[in-house]
Amino acid sequence: MDKLLELKNVSLTYQTLNDEIKAIEGLSFYCNKGDFLSIIGPSGCGKTTILSLIAGLMQPTNGEILINGKSDYEKNDLGYMLQKDQLFPWRSIEKNIYLPLEIKKKLNAENKKYADDLLNKYGLAEFKKNFPDQLSGGMRQRVALIRTLVSDPKLLLLDEPFSALDYQTRLSVCDDVYKIIKQEQKTAVLVTHDISEAIAMSDIIVVLTNRPSKVKCIISPNIEGDSPLRKRESKDFGIWFEKIWKELNK
Repeated sequence: MDKLLELKNVSLTYQTLNDEIKAIEGLSFYCNKGDFLSIIGPSGCGKTTILSLIAGLMQPTNGEILINGKSDYEKNDLGYMLQKDQLFPWRSIEKNIYLPLEIKKKLNAENKKYADDLLNKYGLAEFKKNFPDQLSGGMRQRVALIRTLVSDPKLLLLDEPFSALDYQTRLSVCDDVYKIIKQEQKTAVLVTHDISEAIAMSDIIVVLTNRPSKVKCIISPNIEGDSPLRKRESKDFGIWFEKIWKELNK
């Protein structure tokens, strides 16, 4: 299979007034097209920093990041979904979804139709004239994902997108987001601190060390089930949870 994303010996060092701080050291991992990869590690180890490096918001001190084998990839090939939905309260759901197209000057009839098709496909068409405060937290996250998808990115970067939700809603939204990403045949990189979430959603889990972040291990759970909720019911789920928990606490 073709590698869509690859990090090759990536390091990042911050320069302060008095010192150098090594944040990331020698990270190497990859995922193929259609993979769902999660990055998990101790608090403060630099998980979100890795997403920023992939997105081109920061430059590595050493190493390279490739998308489809190219280091000079278009940043328009990436979609970024943050911890909060960041929907503008004064814009309707429809106009929130159109926003990336407006920014990229791609708000044409064809792309509007694609946006409308996504709204229809994922049960939000009847709410498109509503405003964000009229929707539940779970529905808002679905809108945020559709807004990320509307410009047809090759790679989705998900920065703890479920952390602001209560536990029950979080389980439901995880299922929704997973289903949408798989149906749209997208490749995704998720940053999370939740071991269960990583196991339930991922084809590949990259476990990091404390700072400076290095790859401690790479795990492919391969648990049976067609959704995160179904995977949580597997007899193997607890085995993988214990394995990753031990890796994080060595």
